[in-house]
Formats: sequence, structure tokens, C-alpha cells
Amino acid sequence: MIDLSRIVRRFCLSLLIASGLFAALPASAQVTVTFWSQEFGQNFPHAFFQVRGVPEAGGEPVDAYFGFTAKAITPAILWGTVAGRIDRPTPGYVQKSNAHFSLTVSDAQYNALLALVREWDDKLGDGDYNLNRRNCVHFIAEAMRRTGLEVVEEKKLMKKPRSFTQSVAAMNVGRVAVIEQGAREYLAGLPPLGATPVPAGAGAALVPAR
Repeated sequence: MIDLSRIVRRFCLSLLIASGLFAALPASAQVTVTFWSQEFGQNFPHAFFQVRGVPEAGGEPVDAYFGFTAKAITPAILWGTVAGRIDRPTPGYVQKSNAHFSLTVSDAQYNALLALVREWDDKLGDGDYNLNRRNCVHFIAEAMRRTGLEVVEEKKLMKKPRSFTQSVAAMNVGRVAVIEQGAREYLAGLPPLGATPVPAGAGAALVPAR
């Protein structure tokens, strides 16, 4: 005789296991890029971007920030080209900054952003910093282009991180998610990444998505 109760118990157990497996999977594996600025306070005005998420190809989650700055903020930056470097803003610095907008990117665009970081790195590429032609705003402008956004480098905005970033958001309505929040509010609303991500201020290079 067929034991119907046993069959039902096995079926229900299978459903529970399956639902647990699906719940463990991420809703979507994709990297989000957020553009930030800091213009007020005691720090030199600065623009930078954040990559956060898991590449579509898989791998470890990432949560990292990149900017570009002069190695030394001295009067020399007013007169010409000086030594520059890729900047990795610390959590404390980020907490004093503002998130302006974000968008999700493909693995190819994510890899293009990591390539940009290498190209502007003083050890791996060209680290020259020029306040008028190659500063942090120029750096994020190129990052924005590599995400597929429309970018216009208006001369009067290229030393104004916040105003420039907001101008790009206005040019790309419907393609970006406008945030305009301080770090505390924005970061508190982000969903968890699951595994421990690459820290925001880590010096180690990120691995491109394959």
C-alpha cells in the first residue's frame, strides 16, 4: 500500500530545500557605480566614484572607491603639472561626502573603469596631475564616459566636483538614479552584499570580471 503521508512529507521537504537555495542566490549579480563629491569643510574639493556589487560573471563582491589627486596639495598645483596618484578615499572621508547619482554597469563597463584606474595610476600608467587639464573632475568625467553616459566638460565646471556631477546627471535623465544624499543616509539604505567585500580603502588591485 502506498504511504501517501510519507510522499507528502518528502514533497514538502523538497520545497523547503529548494526555497532555501533560491533565497541564498543574489537577486541580481551586477556592479553599481555611484558618483560622489566633497566640496565643503577643511578638505580640498574632490570627486570620486564607488563600485559596489558582484560582476555578472561572478566572483567576490566589491565595495571600493576611486579618485585622482595630486600627491601633495601645495601652491605648485597652481602653476603647472605635478605628480598625481589614484586616491582611495577612506570610510571616514566618505562619511563627509555626498552621493549624487548611480547606475548599474555591465562587466565590460566595470572592466573599463578598472582599466581607467590603472591608466591614471602613477606606478602603472600616467599619474600626472594638472589642475586645469587633468584633475579629479577630469578623472570622473572619463569614468562616466566609460559607463556609457553623455558627458560635456564645461570649462567653468571642471574645478567644481559637485556642480559638474550634477550637470552630468541632468544630461542623462532616465539613465541614472539621482541620489543627492549624504553618506550616512545613502549607505544605510544599501542592501547587504553577502560575503565580505573588498574594503573601500584597500590598496590591493581589484580583479576584472571575466
